[in-house]
Amino acid sequence: MTYINPKFAKKIAAATIAASIALTGVSILPAAQGTITQQASAATASSTVIAAAKAQMGKPYKFGAPTSTTRYFDCSSLMAYAFKKVGVNLPRTSLAQSKVGKYVSKSNLKPGDLVFFYSPVSHVGVYVGDGKIIHTYGDPGVTVDTIKSGWWSKNYKTARRVL
Repeated sequence: MTYINPKFAKKIAAATIAASIALTGVSILPAAQGTITQQASAATASSTVIAAAKAQMGKPYKFGAPTSTTRYFDCSSLMAYAFKKVGVNLPRTSLAQSKVGKYVSKSNLKPGDLVFFYSPVSHVGVYVGDGKIIHTYGDPGVTVDTIKSGWWSKNYKTARRVL
């Protein structure tokens, strides 16, 4: 009979489980831990959405830009483009986008949340954290702005979590 050191066996088991989860995306953790897995998935999706939007930095703004192009964007077509990267199909307009997902208070914003402006809603951006959004309107096109003060703070309307 071959002797296996218990510490080594635990390390092998942990590595096998980690590799299984990484390769299959299936968790064998209890249901309570599933929430953590879902949060990690939402964080990954949020990072993908934000990266997709940031990759368009400086692209020109064009009102009514179709979702079929990446040469230019309006605010809602930029959101539709970025969220499609994670399999979320958003409606075409910012007003329609403001009705999907779940309401989020301004104090509970997380990266990846949609943030809306004006009343009625007619502008949207995606929250990137630290009080900033990525959006597009006029010059310089797709850009990052703060919502902590100034115009954006005064015209903030609501936010929605779709991830």
